[in-house]
Amino acid sequence: MKILHVAEAFSTGIYTYLRDLTSYMLNLHGAGNYEIVVVYSKRDVLDESKIKDEFSDKIKFIKLQMTRNISPKTDFKSFLELRKILKAEKPDILHLHSSKAGVLGRMAAVGILKRDKIFYSPHGYAFLRQDISPSTQKSFRLIEKYVQFFFGGITIGSGETELQFAKSIGKTYFVRNGIDFKNQNFTQDKTENKRFTVGTIGVLHAQKNPQGFNEIALKMPDVDFVWIGNGELANEITAPNVTITGWVGTRQELLSRTSAFDVYLQVSLWEGLSIAILEAMALGKPIVASNIVGNKDSVEDGKTGFLINSMDEAVEAIRKLQNDALRQEMGKASYNRCKDLFDKDKNFEALIKIYES
Repeated sequence: MKILHVAEAFSTGIYTYLRDLTSYMLNLHGAGNYEIVVVYSKRDVLDESKIKDEFSDKIKFIKLQMTRNISPKTDFKSFLELRKILKAEKPDILHLHSSKAGVLGRMAAVGILKRDKIFYSPHGYAFLRQDISPSTQKSFRLIEKYVQFFFGGITIGSGETELQFAKSIGKTYFVRNGIDFKNQNFTQDKTENKRFTVGTIGVLHAQKNPQGFNEIALKMPDVDFVWIGNGELANEITAPNVTITGWVGTRQELLSRTSAFDVYLQVSLWEGLSIAILEAMALGKPIVASNIVGNKDSVEDGKTGFLINSMDEAVEAIRKLQNDALRQEMGKASYNRCKDLFDKDKNFEALIKIYES
Protein backbone atom coordinates (compact mmCIF):
# COMPACT_ATOMS: atom_id res chain seq x y z
CA MET A 1 0.00 0.00 0.00
CA LYS A 2 1.30 3.41 -0.97
CA ILE A 3 0.38 6.26 1.37
CA LEU A 4 1.05 9.90 0.57
CA HIS A 5 0.91 12.46 3.38
CA VAL A 6 0.64 16.19 2.69
CA ALA A 7 1.64 18.53 5.54
CA GLU A 8 1.42 22.27 5.05
CA ALA A 9 2.53 22.91 8.64
CA PHE A 10 5.40 20.42 8.82
CA SER A 11 6.71 21.49 12.21
CA THR A 12 6.28 20.90 15.95
CA GLY A 13 3.13 18.80 16.57
CA ILE A 14 2.41 17.61 13.00
CA TYR A 15 6.10 16.84 12.48
CA THR A 16 6.12 14.68 15.63
CA TYR A 17 2.83 13.02 14.65
CA LEU A 18 4.11 12.01 11.20
CA ARG A 19 7.49 10.92 12.54
CA ASP A 20 5.85 8.60 15.07
CA LEU A 21 3.16 7.32 12.69
CA THR A 22 5.53 6.47 9.85
CA SER A 23 8.03 4.90 12.26
CA TYR A 24 5.30 2.72 13.75
CA MET A 25 4.04 1.58 10.35
CA LEU A 26 7.45 0.75 8.91
CA ASN A 27 8.96 -0.84 12.02
CA LEU A 28 6.05 -2.81 13.44
CA HIS A 29 4.19 -3.68 10.25
CA GLY A 30 7.24 -4.09 8.06
CA ALA A 31 8.70 -1.77 5.47
CA GLY A 32 7.68 -4.21 2.75
CA ASN A 33 4.01 -3.59 3.43
CA TYR A 34 4.02 0.17 2.96
CA GLU A 35 5.49 2.76 0.67
CA ILE A 36 5.31 6.21 2.27
CA VAL A 37 5.71 9.62 0.65
CA VAL A 38 5.62 12.87 2.63
CA VAL A 39 4.93 16.12 0.77
CA TYR A 40 5.80 18.95 3.10
CA SER A 41 5.96 22.72 3.30
CA LYS A 42 8.70 24.35 5.34
CA ARG A 43 7.80 26.52 8.29
CA ASP A 44 10.44 28.83 9.79
CA VAL A 45 10.92 26.59 12.85
CA LEU A 46 11.64 23.46 10.79
CA ASP A 47 15.27 22.33 10.73
CA GLU A 48 15.34 20.36 7.47
CA SER A 49 18.79 18.95 8.30
CA LYS A 50 17.22 16.78 11.02
CA ILE A 51 14.63 15.09 8.81
CA LYS A 52 16.99 12.36 7.58
CA ASP A 53 18.09 11.57 11.14
CA GLU A 54 14.60 11.51 12.67
CA PHE A 55 12.64 9.76 9.90
CA SER A 56 13.21 6.40 8.26
CA ASP A 57 15.42 6.45 5.17
CA LYS A 58 12.69 4.43 3.44
CA ILE A 59 10.41 7.48 3.29
CA LYS A 60 10.39 9.67 0.20
CA PHE A 61 10.19 13.42 0.89
CA ILE A 62 8.96 16.00 -1.60
CA LYS A 63 9.13 19.69 -0.73
CA LEU A 64 6.19 21.80 -1.92
CA GLN A 65 5.92 25.29 -0.49
CA MET A 66 2.42 26.28 0.62
CA THR A 67 1.31 29.39 2.48
CA ARG A 68 -0.65 29.28 5.72
CA ASN A 69 -2.96 32.17 4.78
CA ILE A 70 -5.08 32.44 1.65
CA SER A 71 -3.06 33.65 -1.34
CA PRO A 72 -4.87 32.94 -4.65
CA LYS A 73 -1.76 33.11 -6.84
CA THR A 74 0.44 31.00 -4.56
CA ASP A 75 -2.38 28.58 -3.71
CA PHE A 76 -3.14 27.94 -7.38
CA LYS A 77 0.53 27.27 -8.05
CA SER A 78 0.65 24.86 -5.08
CA PHE A 79 -2.54 23.15 -6.31
CA LEU A 80 -1.06 22.54 -9.78
CA GLU A 81 2.18 21.20 -8.35
CA LEU A 82 0.37 18.94 -5.89
CA ARG A 83 -1.83 17.56 -8.66
CA LYS A 84 1.30 16.83 -10.67
CA ILE A 85 2.81 14.98 -7.69
CA LEU A 86 -0.34 12.90 -7.17
CA LYS A 87 -0.41 11.88 -10.84
CA ALA A 88 3.24 10.84 -10.69
CA GLU A 89 3.13 9.02 -7.34
CA LYS A 90 -0.29 7.32 -7.78
CA PRO A 91 -0.90 6.67 -4.04
CA ASP A 92 -3.50 4.23 -2.72
CA ILE A 93 -4.21 6.51 0.24
CA LEU A 94 -3.93 10.29 0.56
CA HIS A 95 -3.75 11.74 4.09
CA LEU A 96 -3.89 15.52 4.42
CA HIS A 97 -2.70 17.40 7.51
CA SER A 98 -3.93 20.92 8.48
CA SER A 99 -6.60 23.08 6.86
CA LYS A 100 -4.63 24.38 3.86
CA ALA A 101 -3.44 20.91 2.88
CA GLY A 102 -7.00 19.64 3.42
CA VAL A 103 -8.41 22.10 0.88
CA LEU A 104 -5.68 21.94 -1.77
CA GLY A 105 -5.21 18.18 -1.45
CA ARG A 106 -8.85 17.25 -1.94
CA MET A 107 -9.19 19.56 -4.93
CA ALA A 108 -5.96 18.26 -6.47
CA ALA A 109 -7.04 14.63 -6.07
CA VAL A 110 -10.14 14.94 -8.30
CA GLY A 111 -10.04 12.19 -10.92
CA ILE A 112 -6.89 10.66 -9.37
CA LEU A 113 -8.16 9.08 -6.13
CA LYS A 114 -11.58 7.97 -5.00
CA ARG A 115 -13.18 10.18 -2.36
CA ASP A 116 -13.14 7.41 0.26
CA LYS A 117 -9.36 7.00 -0.12
CA ILE A 118 -8.72 10.57 1.04
CA PHE A 119 -8.31 11.31 4.75
CA TYR A 120 -8.02 14.69 6.41
CA SER A 121 -6.66 15.53 9.87
CA PRO A 122 -7.38 19.20 10.72
CA HIS A 123 -5.02 19.27 13.73
CA GLY A 124 -7.08 22.29 14.84
CA TYR A 125 -9.59 23.78 12.41
CA ALA A 126 -8.58 27.14 10.92
CA PHE A 127 -12.00 28.59 11.77
CA LEU A 128 -11.14 28.22 15.48
CA ARG A 129 -8.24 30.66 15.20
CA GLN A 130 -8.54 33.66 17.50
CA ASP A 131 -6.18 35.95 15.56
CA ILE A 132 -8.68 36.46 12.74
CA SER A 133 -11.97 38.37 12.48
CA PRO A 134 -15.39 36.72 13.01
CA SER A 135 -16.14 37.18 9.31
CA THR A 136 -12.92 35.35 8.38
CA GLN A 137 -13.76 32.58 10.84
CA LYS A 138 -17.16 32.23 9.14
CA SER A 139 -15.50 32.12 5.71
CA PHE A 140 -13.10 29.38 6.81
CA ARG A 141 -15.98 27.33 8.23
CA LEU A 142 -17.85 27.63 4.91
CA ILE A 143 -14.74 26.60 3.00
CA GLU A 144 -14.46 23.46 5.17
CA LYS A 145 -18.13 22.66 4.59
CA TYR A 146 -18.16 23.15 0.83
CA VAL A 147 -14.82 21.48 0.14
CA GLN A 148 -16.12 18.45 2.05
CA PHE A 149 -19.39 18.52 0.10
CA PHE A 150 -17.90 18.89 -3.38
CA PHE A 151 -14.61 17.00 -3.05
CA GLY A 152 -15.27 14.45 -0.30
CA GLY A 153 -12.70 12.83 1.91
CA ILE A 154 -13.07 11.43 5.42
CA THR A 155 -12.04 13.51 8.42
CA ILE A 156 -9.97 11.97 11.22
CA GLY A 157 -10.92 13.71 14.49
CA SER A 158 -8.10 13.60 17.05
CA GLY A 159 -10.12 14.62 20.11
CA GLU A 160 -13.72 14.54 21.29
CA THR A 161 -14.37 18.25 20.80
CA GLU A 162 -12.76 18.33 17.34
CA LEU A 163 -14.84 15.25 16.51
CA GLN A 164 -18.08 17.13 17.16
CA PHE A 165 -17.07 19.91 14.76
CA ALA A 166 -15.99 17.34 12.16
CA LYS A 167 -19.27 15.40 12.37
CA SER A 168 -21.21 18.57 11.63
CA ILE A 169 -19.24 18.95 8.39
CA GLY A 170 -19.11 15.41 7.00
CA LYS A 171 -18.08 11.78 7.43
CA THR A 172 -15.66 11.36 10.30
CA TYR A 173 -13.67 8.70 12.15
CA PHE A 174 -12.27 9.16 15.64
CA VAL A 175 -8.59 8.36 16.26
CA ARG A 176 -6.89 10.05 19.18
CA ASN A 177 -3.39 11.45 18.85
CA GLY A 178 -0.75 9.37 20.58
CA ILE A 179 2.81 9.45 21.85
CA ASP A 180 5.55 6.85 21.82
CA PHE A 181 5.61 5.18 25.24
CA LYS A 182 7.51 2.15 23.93
CA ASN A 183 10.56 3.80 22.37
CA GLN A 184 10.70 7.21 24.05
CA ASN A 185 12.29 7.62 27.47
CA PHE A 186 9.78 9.50 29.64
CA THR A 187 11.97 9.72 32.73
CA GLN A 188 10.36 11.71 35.52
CA ASP A 189 12.83 14.13 37.10
CA LYS A 190 12.73 13.99 40.91
CA THR A 191 15.10 16.94 41.41
CA GLU A 192 13.60 19.76 43.45
CA ASN A 193 13.96 23.18 41.85
CA LYS A 194 15.42 26.05 43.88
CA ARG A 195 12.34 28.06 42.91
CA PHE A 196 8.99 26.73 41.76
CA THR A 197 9.22 26.38 37.96
CA VAL A 198 6.45 26.55 35.37
CA GLY A 199 7.20 25.87 31.71
CA THR A 200 5.84 25.51 28.22
CA ILE A 201 6.97 24.46 24.71
CA GLY A 202 6.05 26.09 21.42
CA VAL A 203 6.58 28.67 18.75
CA LEU A 204 6.32 32.22 20.05
CA HIS A 205 3.45 33.27 17.81
CA ALA A 206 -0.18 34.34 18.25
CA GLN A 207 -1.63 30.84 18.65
CA LYS A 208 0.47 30.12 21.74
CA ASN A 209 -0.47 33.44 23.38
CA PRO A 210 2.92 34.66 24.69
CA GLN A 211 1.23 37.83 25.93
CA GLY A 212 -0.94 35.78 28.28
CA PHE A 213 2.04 33.71 29.43
CA ASN A 214 3.93 36.93 30.17
CA GLU A 215 0.96 38.35 32.11
CA ILE A 216 0.91 35.30 34.37
CA ALA A 217 4.66 35.55 34.99
CA LEU A 218 4.38 39.24 35.92
CA LYS A 219 1.75 38.35 38.52
CA MET A 220 3.97 35.64 40.05
CA PRO A 221 7.45 37.18 40.60
CA ASP A 222 8.35 34.44 43.10
CA VAL A 223 8.00 31.73 40.40
CA ASP A 224 10.39 30.94 37.53
CA PHE A 225 8.88 30.54 34.04
CA VAL A 226 10.55 28.80 31.09
CA TRP A 227 9.55 28.94 27.42
CA ILE A 228 11.23 26.27 25.27
CA GLY A 229 11.10 27.55 21.72
CA ASN A 230 11.36 30.81 19.84
CA GLY A 231 9.45 32.91 17.32
CA GLU A 232 8.48 36.31 16.00
CA LEU A 233 6.65 37.37 19.19
CA ALA A 234 9.56 36.81 21.57
CA ASN A 235 9.52 40.56 22.25
CA GLU A 236 6.17 40.13 24.04
CA ILE A 237 7.96 38.32 26.83
CA THR A 238 9.08 41.12 29.16
CA ALA A 239 8.75 39.56 32.63
CA PRO A 240 12.20 39.25 34.26
CA ASN A 241 11.34 35.80 35.66
CA VAL A 242 10.82 34.24 32.18
CA THR A 243 13.64 32.42 30.38
CA ILE A 244 13.33 31.78 26.63
CA THR A 245 15.66 28.86 25.87
CA GLY A 246 15.27 28.73 22.08
CA TRP A 247 14.89 25.31 20.44
CA VAL A 248 16.88 22.52 22.07
CA GLY A 249 19.17 20.19 20.17
CA THR A 250 17.68 16.72 20.67
CA ARG A 251 14.37 15.07 21.49
CA GLN A 252 15.76 13.62 24.70
CA GLU A 253 17.03 17.02 25.82
CA LEU A 254 13.57 18.47 25.20
CA LEU A 255 11.95 15.80 27.37
CA SER A 256 14.62 16.19 30.04
CA ARG A 257 13.98 19.94 30.29
CA THR A 258 10.22 19.42 30.35
CA SER A 259 10.61 16.88 33.13
CA ALA A 260 12.31 19.57 35.25
CA PHE A 261 9.12 21.69 35.28
CA ASP A 262 6.91 21.56 38.37
CA VAL A 263 3.86 22.47 36.26
CA TYR A 264 3.27 22.51 32.51
CA LEU A 265 1.41 25.63 31.36
CA GLN A 266 -0.26 26.12 27.98
CA VAL A 267 -2.40 29.21 27.40
CA SER A 268 -2.96 28.76 23.65
CA LEU A 269 -5.82 30.61 22.00
CA TRP A 270 -6.62 27.59 19.79
CA GLU A 271 -5.26 24.06 19.41
CA GLY A 272 -5.73 20.71 17.75
CA LEU A 273 -4.70 18.15 20.32
CA SER A 274 -1.31 19.23 21.61
CA ILE A 275 1.49 16.64 21.50
CA ALA A 276 3.48 18.84 23.90
CA ILE A 277 0.73 18.53 26.53
CA LEU A 278 0.60 14.76 26.05
CA GLU A 279 4.35 14.46 26.50
CA ALA A 280 4.21 16.59 29.65
CA MET A 281 1.47 14.27 30.95
CA ALA A 282 3.64 11.25 30.17
CA LEU A 283 6.33 12.89 32.29
CA GLY A 284 3.90 13.05 35.21
CA LYS A 285 3.26 16.79 35.10
CA PRO A 286 0.01 18.43 36.18
CA ILE A 287 -1.27 20.66 33.37
CA VAL A 288 -2.69 24.18 33.51
CA ALA A 289 -4.21 24.90 30.10
CA SER A 290 -6.66 27.24 28.42
CA ASN A 291 -10.20 25.88 28.27
CA ILE A 292 -10.38 25.43 24.49
CA VAL A 293 -10.97 22.72 21.89
CA GLY A 294 -8.13 20.21 22.05
CA ASN A 295 -6.94 21.04 25.56
CA LYS A 296 -10.34 19.92 26.90
CA ASP A 297 -9.71 16.49 25.38
CA SER A 298 -6.37 15.92 27.08
CA VAL A 299 -6.73 17.66 30.46
CA GLU A 300 -9.34 16.40 32.93
CA ASP A 301 -10.20 19.51 34.90
CA GLY A 302 -9.63 19.12 38.64
CA LYS A 303 -7.99 15.69 38.24
CA THR A 304 -4.97 15.94 35.93
CA GLY A 305 -4.66 19.70 36.21
CA PHE A 306 -6.84 22.73 35.60
CA LEU A 307 -8.60 24.24 32.58
CA ILE A 308 -8.59 28.03 32.86
CA ASN A 309 -10.60 30.82 31.23
CA SER A 310 -8.41 33.77 32.20
CA MET A 311 -4.86 34.56 33.25
CA ASP A 312 -6.07 35.21 36.80
CA GLU A 313 -7.50 31.70 36.89
CA ALA A 314 -4.12 30.40 35.69
CA VAL A 315 -2.37 32.18 38.56
CA GLU A 316 -4.86 30.68 41.01
CA ALA A 317 -4.34 27.18 39.56
CA ILE A 318 -0.55 27.43 39.76
CA ARG A 319 -0.81 28.61 43.39
CA LYS A 320 -2.90 25.53 44.20
CA LEU A 321 -0.29 23.30 42.57
CA GLN A 322 2.45 24.70 44.78
CA ASN A 323 1.01 22.27 47.31
CA ASP A 324 3.29 19.23 47.00
CA ALA A 325 0.63 16.62 47.73
CA LEU A 326 -1.86 18.00 45.20
CA ARG A 327 0.84 18.39 42.56
CA GLN A 328 1.99 14.78 42.98
CA GLU A 329 -1.58 13.48 42.98
CA MET A 330 -2.47 15.34 39.78
CA GLY A 331 0.85 14.43 38.16
CA LYS A 332 0.20 10.74 38.74
CA ALA A 333 -3.35 11.06 37.38
CA SER A 334 -1.96 12.94 34.39
CA TYR A 335 0.43 10.09 33.56
CA ASN A 336 -2.25 7.42 33.97
CA ARG A 337 -4.72 9.26 31.72
CA CYS A 338 -2.09 9.71 29.03
CA LYS A 339 -1.05 6.04 29.16
CA ASP A 340 -4.66 4.85 29.00
CA LEU A 341 -5.91 7.11 26.19
CA PHE A 342 -2.93 8.41 24.23
CA ASP A 343 -0.56 5.49 23.65
CA LYS A 344 0.31 5.77 19.97
CA ASP A 345 0.60 2.02 19.36
CA LYS A 346 -3.07 1.47 20.14
CA ASN A 347 -4.26 4.62 18.37
CA PHE A 348 -2.11 4.24 15.25
CA GLU A 349 -3.27 0.65 14.92
CA ALA A 350 -6.82 1.98 14.71
CA LEU A 351 -5.76 4.41 11.96
CA ILE A 352 -4.06 1.65 9.96
CA LYS A 353 -7.27 -0.40 10.08
CA ILE A 354 -9.12 2.59 8.63
CA TYR A 355 -6.54 2.88 5.83
CA GLU A 356 -6.85 -0.82 5.03
CA SER A 357 -10.64 -0.91 5.14
